[in-house]
Amino acid sequence: MKVIKLYGTDRCHKTKYYKAFLEAKKVEYQFFDVEENKDSAEELRNLYATKELHFPTITIGDKRLRNPSEKDLNKWLAKLI
Repeated sequence: MKVIKLYGTDRCHKTKYYKAFLEAKKVEYQFFDVEENKDSAEELRNLYATKELHFPTITIGDKRLRNPSEKDLNKWLAKLI
């Protein structure tokens, strides 16, 4: 199974949505709060050429999804895990 990472913040409503979505699907994931942890913020910045904090971002292995729709997230979960 590929590692699933969610980069976001606890105050972000979309991050909360993705956390609830993944938990409802019973999918294991790692959450990285980019406001509380500068290493997590740096890891997220390194995913983008612009080095900006684009969150929420979900990674599934090497696949990067920025603010995906539910349909797209379901598709990639089915394909990659």
